[in-house]
Amino acid sequence: MQNVTGERLKVKKDSSWILDNIVTIVFVVFIVFGFIVSTGVSVNYFLNELTSRIFRNSFLVLSLIIPVLAGLGLNFGIVIGAMAGQIAIAIVRYFELGGMSGLLLCFAIALPFAALFGYFAGLLYNKTRGQEMIASLIVGYFANGIYQFLFLFVVGAVIKVGATHPMINPSGIGVRMTVDLVPVSEGGLKYALDNIAKIPFMWAVLIVAVSILVLLLIKSKKSRKAKKDFMFYLNIAACIIMIGISIFAIATNHSLMNVNEVPLVTALLIVALCVFTELIMKTKLGQDFRSVGQSQHIAEVSGIDVDRTRIIATIISTVLAAWGMIIFLQNMGTLNTYNAHTQIGMFSVASLLVGGASTSKANIRHALIGTILFNAMFIMSPEIGQALFGNALLGEYFRTFMVYGVIGLALGLYVWRQNKRTVIKIED
Repeated sequence: MQNVTGERLKVKKDSSWILDNIVTIVFVVFIVFGFIVSTGVSVNYFLNELTSRIFRNSFLVLSLIIPVLAGLGLNFGIVIGAMAGQIAIAIVRYFELGGMSGLLLCFAIALPFAALFGYFAGLLYNKTRGQEMIASLIVGYFANGIYQFLFLFVVGAVIKVGATHPMINPSGIGVRMTVDLVPVSEGGLKYALDNIAKIPFMWAVLIVAVSILVLLLIKSKKSRKAKKDFMFYLNIAACIIMIGISIFAIATNHSLMNVNEVPLVTALLIVALCVFTELIMKTKLGQDFRSVGQSQHIAEVSGIDVDRTRIIATIISTVLAAWGMIIFLQNMGTLNTYNAHTQIGMFSVASLLVGGASTSKANIRHALIGTILFNAMFIMSPEIGQALFGNALLGEYFRTFMVYGVIGLALGLYVWRQNKRTVIKIED
């Protein structure tokens, strides 16, 4: 009888794990399928594309974690942070500043704008409790209207600017659709952060794999449970395999050594944000975030200022999104003035969900894994469309389907699980 009960529990646990990670599993299968059917994708090409995308997008995805932990759900409103970053870049480029000093000025200018935008967004979220995700979508659309009005009309008609400036339309009113950020060597912002220092890709993989392995071993000494966990052994095995591949590639000067070098400073900023997220959750403020996220009523009874805590979480997320957008644009090399920010919220949220997060649970692992898988899908989609249908454009359409499909599936599963737990509690 005990064996039967144990088997049932195991099956139930396995099915629960599959449901919790169904989105991640779908993406892994999709990417593997892409490699099978596509003949024009080499490993080096895939890694080149993936590496640039990961360092371009990771900061933005990581900026979503704190609002989730604070009970605000998936913050589509990071788009207003992206707008703050673009405003900062536009100001810096108008005065033709560049290089590292120009980039630091972008971060400094974006800070007060993003903090102000985040404060007002936080006030709105407090008035729309339980509907924060819908509110964040609407605030993004509303802010976009103001942003468009500012750059299309106010710049030139109200704020006088030189009509001959390369950023301004020939009529003297409005900013051009596309603004070249100009390479650093010419006094611009393009690759201002990425070109500071770079290391070979396989050396970066080796360093990351060794670091994760050391952290896992340290964690295993502190927790006996980790030693018996299947995922712990799987992670250890993955790290050892990556270390072996890296050492082999470095020792034999394998073709993998030709993969694009990794921007060291950009990588360190992403690591710094990961450390910041971990450390802040161990502070009093971080504990308040968790308490509010778990139960606003209990948090309020415990003496926590719930409204203030939610506003702080929103401000932090918005500021990080602004800085993430600056990192994104200096890597792109151009400012698409009116469209660059529009899909940032959707793509970042989808990336987080692909990593296994939900509206109430998110961590660094979800963000990083999701960023890797989501961007791998972007690379493979046109290749699959070309291989199966002879038309790469179908792959482009499939990307859009996957973005919205992932968000819909993840939210649907979350609601289904919540309803199921409610039924179980009522039956008990």
